[in-house]
Amino acid sequence: MRHVPKAFLALSIAFTLFLSGGSVAAQQSDVRAAIEAGNKQFLAALSRGDGAGMAAVYGTNAQVFPPNSDIVSGRQAIQKFWQDVVDSGVKGATLTTLEAEGQGDTAYEVGKYTLTGEAGKVLDTGKYVTIWKREQGQWKLHRDIWNTNTPAPGH
Repeated sequence: MRHVPKAFLALSIAFTLFLSGGSVAAQQSDVRAAIEAGNKQFLAALSRGDGAGMAAVYGTNAQVFPPNSDIVSGRQAIQKFWQDVVDSGVKGATLTTLEAEGQGDTAYEVGKYTLTGEAGKVLDTGKYVTIWKREQGQWKLHRDIWNTNTPAPGH
């Protein structure tokens, strides 16, 4: 048996770990890019006033957890929820992903939002947490919860 120097062995292990870490970083970058693409699709549908287009970003068993409201379950109910939001005067939004990470077919996102109305008037700002799941090769919103930065009345 041939003698392998310990330094060579240590370097080989370090290089292997470096390469696997690089692939993890690349995977996380891909997850973040997919989430940001989904957000872009959602925002484009919002700007068109298209509740069905907004709901299309959600998975088949998705749930939305709006503030001061019950859980909204299923794509049809989510479509109606978002169409009602649009019909109430929300014309646009910005979503800023602060953090995104995935493991297998599940990912999470933490971010902040701004909702706008006519002429870009700011209607609300807040933060959100989403869970994304890969369905048939595409990342879809699975759970969506947010809350406002506006203090409750009397506070």
